[in-house]
Amino acid sequence: MNYIPDWGIVSKAMPLLLSGMRTSIVLTLLVVCIGLSLGIPVALARMSGIYIIRYLAQAYIEIFRCTPLLLQLFWVFYALPMVFGIKLPGFLAAVLTIGLNLIAYMAEAYRSGFQSIPEEQIEAANVLQLSRFDQVIHIIFPQAFRQQLPSILSLLVGAFKDTVLVSTIGVADLMFQANTASQQYYRPFEIFTVTALFYFIIAFPVTLVVNALERHMLMQRDNV
Repeated sequence: MNYIPDWGIVSKAMPLLLSGMRTSIVLTLLVVCIGLSLGIPVALARMSGIYIIRYLAQAYIEIFRCTPLLLQLFWVFYALPMVFGIKLPGFLAAVLTIGLNLIAYMAEAYRSGFQSIPEEQIEAANVLQLSRFDQVIHIIFPQAFRQQLPSILSLLVGAFKDTVLVSTIGVADLMFQANTASQQYYRPFEIFTVTALFYFIIAFPVTLVVNALERHMLMQRDNV
């Protein structure tokens, strides 16, 4: 079968694709804000000396890390209204689900960074009578964030790619609009190829930054 691509159809589909891209980017930005900010208290709770707090944080992390994101999305969008009578719009359900999922992974990244801080620095902070809050803000978090930055950026790229799942609950993201255009113009090869290119254009520069940071950190360790 000799298939002849018609790339001109992409220009007709472009308004739909750009609309979907905007939705995907807005969704990603909201999810990233949730993950970056709320991952910190969950990580601290995971390290808490109080058993019940540590146990609840660990349970939360493991539940979201050990179940498929698509299943979580379906549970929030379909099961939540049936069990609790809480009906969320598709976009809000997507932000909530992917945000909660990202928090779990971000918390573990933060925790790994927190635990890498030399004990001597914590002891020095205690001698200076810094509160636990000041220790986290001024000593622990800046170093942990810098050390875990490659992992954090990789998680953010993953969150952007995970937004493709929200099309399954009717959110008009890039994938949803690509599928719509594909059905409208009967040109799935061209439409989905360009859609893949859109995702690549967003994600690839971040992966380059991650690779550069990893090389830089490796060189720093070698020079120590």
